[in-house]
Amino acid sequence: MSYTALYRKFRPAEFADVKGQDHIIKTLQNQIKANRIGHAYLFCGTRGTGKTTVAKIFAKAVNCEHPVDGSPCGECKMCRSIAAGTSMNVIEIDAASNNGVDNIREIREEVAYRPTEGRYKVYIIDEVHMLSIGAFNALLKTLEEPPEYVIFILATTEVHKIPITILSRCQHYDFKRISIGTITDRMRELMDAEHVEVEERALKYIAKTADGSMRDALSLLDQCIAFYLGQRLTYDNVLEVLGAVDTDVFSQLLRKVIVRDVSGVLDVVDDLVMQGRELSQLSADFTWYLRNLLLVKTSDNIEDVLDVSTENMEQLKEEAQMVEADMLFRYIRIFSELSGQLRYATQKRVMLEVALIKLCTPAMEPDQDSLLERVRAVEEKVERGIVPEGNPAERMAYANGDSGEGAGHSPGEAGKRPELPSAVPEDVQEVVKNFRSIAGEASGMIRSYLKKARLSLGGDNRLLIVLPDALASGVVGREDHVEELEKLIEERIGKKVEVEVRHVEEGRHFEDTFVDIEQKINMEITVED
Repeated sequence: MSYTALYRKFRPAEFADVKGQDHIIKTLQNQIKANRIGHAYLFCGTRGTGKTTVAKIFAKAVNCEHPVDGSPCGECKMCRSIAAGTSMNVIEIDAASNNGVDNIREIREEVAYRPTEGRYKVYIIDEVHMLSIGAFNALLKTLEEPPEYVIFILATTEVHKIPITILSRCQHYDFKRISIGTITDRMRELMDAEHVEVEERALKYIAKTADGSMRDALSLLDQCIAFYLGQRLTYDNVLEVLGAVDTDVFSQLLRKVIVRDVSGVLDVVDDLVMQGRELSQLSADFTWYLRNLLLVKTSDNIEDVLDVSTENMEQLKEEAQMVEADMLFRYIRIFSELSGQLRYATQKRVMLEVALIKLCTPAMEPDQDSLLERVRAVEEKVERGIVPEGNPAERMAYANGDSGEGAGHSPGEAGKRPELPSAVPEDVQEVVKNFRSIAGEASGMIRSYLKKARLSLGGDNRLLIVLPDALASGVVGREDHVEELEKLIEERIGKKVEVEVRHVEEGRHFEDTFVDIEQKINMEITVED
């Protein structure tokens, strides 16, 4: 006889065998015992949570000759024929391949005939959301007022696609994702029955990977057992078969990110790639690892919530002292975005490496949540005695006050604010007075960036447009965008004014490097008025 997959071999045959859906099982058993059986049921929930299995057990229970506490006996003629799939009373329909109006019309014609044996004809329509609109409309009347001997059970993973007219005619049951502990206990029970030795950590990892689906968990377990047939299945074996990564590697990766060791991070990625690890799974697992770290960082007595070993908990607590909560929020955001991108990416390794480099170099990101870490990076440099280098605009502004010794300022001189120029050229003054209206005429790509721009003087007749970060200055400072601004200025004041785009250096304020000539000119206008 051919081999039967675990999820088929151990498919529950009675309500007591169904795990993780007690709220539904209890309700259905009570209905059967009290003879309050509905005519239409809608079973909703993610894959592998027991929708079709419960539907088949329910079909057996309502037709069973000797039900026991609302559950089928499994011994009578009706129970055996339904379990074998030979009963004419239970009709299973796959709506994915039978989704037309004609398929539903056949059902409407069949329900007119009473069952030849047993009490009920049960129609189980799987993936019912795949029915066409016409098919749903054809089903409506029959679903609302079926003969007393007919029960409809509709199963779906996407309840939002079902018309409200269908939903209102059914009793609605939501199948929850099954917990990691429940899946682990069920797999341990089955492995004892199969006489297979499996490490507890291995079962827990498979249960976590299954994401609430018992069927997925049993399929993964089947795959791992087949690879190590006849051997004890260990945690490391499971990681190897599933292409996953141990938490020790995540700890190593995180510690290198915290110290911003880009080359070290890339070495770890290279090792994982050479070992054949699945990068999408790596991204998902590292995100989960960061989530656990955040819980340890922000909560007390978290041991009961996190399903990790004692040694791993100690490691998480140690690392929680090494990283700030805002950094973890940023790491999780970046890797959550990466998980979605990897699904369709052709160069997964490149995208993973870019994400890790982002973690190590917060200056690459203009987002607000990376600001604290950028400031922290500057503070660390200062503590180590490394003075951040100034930009050319800063040196030029300082050089305007002396005879060309701008590169040789002492530390005391470097802290001075730039002095206001005694006079601003008339052409530049004219531009400054009209700049906001000129910016409003610019193309859409740069108009929004210019709202945050501030103005300074870059030379005898050169206007400096200063933006808050490198991303904004990179966009506005493109050659074609600068030409566009110069042309708008020329059209407005009738004179040519050279435009230069700069940005405020990391860790500095605008006033530390540039002179706000817009404020100076507006003050002069106010005095004259």
